[in-house]
Amino acid sequence: MKALCWHGKGDIRCEEVPDPTIEDGRDAVIRVTSCAICGSDLHLYGGFVPGMKSGDVMGHETMGEVVAVGKDNDKLKVGDRVVVPFTISCGDCKMCRASLFSLCQRSNPNGAEQAKQTGYPTAGLYGYSEMYGGFAGGQAEYLRIPYADVGPIKVPEGLTDDQVLFLSDIFPTGWMAAENCNIQPGQTILVFGCGPVGQFAIRSAFMMGAGRVIAIDQVPERLALAQAAGAETIDFSEGDLQERIKALTNGEGPDAVIEAVGLESHGSGSMLEKVQETVAGKLERPYALNQAIVACKPGGIISLPGVFVGVVPTMLGAFVGKALTLKTGQTHVQRYLEPLMKKVVDGEIDPSFLITHKIGLEDGPDAYKTFQEKADGCIKVVINP
Repeated sequence: MKALCWHGKGDIRCEEVPDPTIEDGRDAVIRVTSCAICGSDLHLYGGFVPGMKSGDVMGHETMGEVVAVGKDNDKLKVGDRVVVPFTISCGDCKMCRASLFSLCQRSNPNGAEQAKQTGYPTAGLYGYSEMYGGFAGGQAEYLRIPYADVGPIKVPEGLTDDQVLFLSDIFPTGWMAAENCNIQPGQTILVFGCGPVGQFAIRSAFMMGAGRVIAIDQVPERLALAQAAGAETIDFSEGDLQERIKALTNGEGPDAVIEAVGLESHGSGSMLEKVQETVAGKLERPYALNQAIVACKPGGIISLPGVFVGVVPTMLGAFVGKALTLKTGQTHVQRYLEPLMKKVVDGEIDPSFLITHKIGLEDGPDAYKTFQEKADGCIKVVINP
């Protein structure tokens, strides 16, 4: 089959790889009908994530049609259309039983190695390095799904791929980011980053009862999309950011801040930040996170769905001094699949609003570059193998 494969920093190739097969009785294999390039795939593309091997198949936002089912899987049958969560979860361990699916204790076969860095293992992920299990990703013609009797959700009749594909990751991620803000009716929520996750966080915050959402970015197309959702916007490249936030909140600050930027943060270019980028290759530049800490009102909440790798120098003094609360985590996708699918079915949201580019697998390598550079108005790329 054809697949998009990683061969090093900035080197994605469309090439032939072996077809996946059933390896366990709970498995399923799907023919991929739609997949997408995620912002966190750019971390792999940029060479920031350790544990990638040349030839690894990329991608963790995937859906398709079941073509094979393991003997112990009585949930799925051949022909079912399913959306696949990016987290691989067993459904039986203590964490899964507590609906903390991204912390699954069994699905990562390399969990012992991961625990050397993180203390404990977390769930396996599709197409995201040996540290997360070394599983082949879904930017391919076919995908093997471990624990397929737990993860995938069937797609109701009448819904298109474009309407449900993002249930695999970014819609639940934006929803959980907003949920972590503990939004009360009428509150003001600030969103740093108007990329795909930020866009869903904006809409989720409104659905949860936020009175106002203020969104920050500098890409015109992203800001326009945020405005279309009802958000007030700030271009952070113009003027004093913190003063503008204060002006929009009567000097009080937002009730909660969602930091949806993470590793892709772009700071002021100070000498300190340049040093931080180079020291042992470990330190990251948490510009948006530190700006979020400054912006949030005292006693407020910082919700952090943005991905980080390595050591992050943060304004801990300001964080503690303002008595802020930080809520983080990989998304527990399976927890949100049914309620969010219902919102799509009921017409509360049509996630296809986000799509700007649709391509075939062979165009994937160029699309990675376009997405990384935010060129051609690119916000979200969907691939139809």
